[in-house]
Amino acid sequence: MASGSHVMDVNLGNFREAVEAESFRRPVVVDFWAPWCGPCRALGPVLERLAEEMQGGFLLAKINSDENPELSRQYSVRGIPAVKAFLDGKVVDEFTGALPESAIRQFLDKILPKAGDEQRKAGLEALARGDTAAAEKAFRLALEQNPRNDEAHLELARLLIARGEHDAAEAELAALSPAFSVREEVEALRALVEFASDLRDAPPSAEILRQLQESSGDEQAQAMYQHALSELLQGHEQAALDQLIEMVQRHRKYRDDLARKTLLKIFLVLGKEHPLVNEYRSKLARALY
Repeated sequence: MASGSHVMDVNLGNFREAVEAESFRRPVVVDFWAPWCGPCRALGPVLERLAEEMQGGFLLAKINSDENPELSRQYSVRGIPAVKAFLDGKVVDEFTGALPESAIRQFLDKILPKAGDEQRKAGLEALARGDTAAAEKAFRLALEQNPRNDEAHLELARLLIARGEHDAAEAELAALSPAFSVREEVEALRALVEFASDLRDAPPSAEILRQLQESSGDEQAQAMYQHALSELLQGHEQAALDQLIEMVQRHRKYRDDLARKTLLKIFLVLGKEHPLVNEYRSKLARALY
């Protein structure tokens, strides 16, 4: 049975209110368990103690899987203990089995609100209104409250890149924690900063175009690369991709396969759902083979 002010027993009858609705107010950690389960008896008290220690930072909802087979089926519980974290009405993270307390704390750290999150959300709302000045102010206030708020660093970096302040954006990306830094969205922003840096000492556009037409070998390859980056940073993604495909075909060995590597970075920048990504992945495959 559940015990403590931040721990409650949940069943099919009260699940919607206790878990789904409550998760819009704070994280809810659901522990699927059963009385006969030895690992459940080891994990349960640790979760209950952490719920009380964190003083309502999350609600621990304990569900007896034997008594609630419908919920177990709905959430694909195939082994217990099964722990699922809910935010805004949906599962955002989960694990199965009795983890050590250190791993459980890491799990909770990913879902619990961090200092500065309210300001960060205000910044996102300002961005949605098109008020970039208010957004920047909110992100910086979030970081004053919590310099380790990775999401605020990321959003500020994204804003600075959109404004062309790539050195400042690079400093925000450098402040991210190692675990957060490996996310694809971070790698995408790093690629944009890298592209801007590579263009910093490029000649004027007219000279790049002249080199494209009149030069050959490495000089032409460099001009093709610079032209592609210039098109990309101006928002002409398809023109950039076309130029790099041509570069793959004509200058494959230039700077250790630079054109292919740049295409892969641009795919990351555009994201998997962008309509150009699948099209140009196929074009790259044909160019290579």
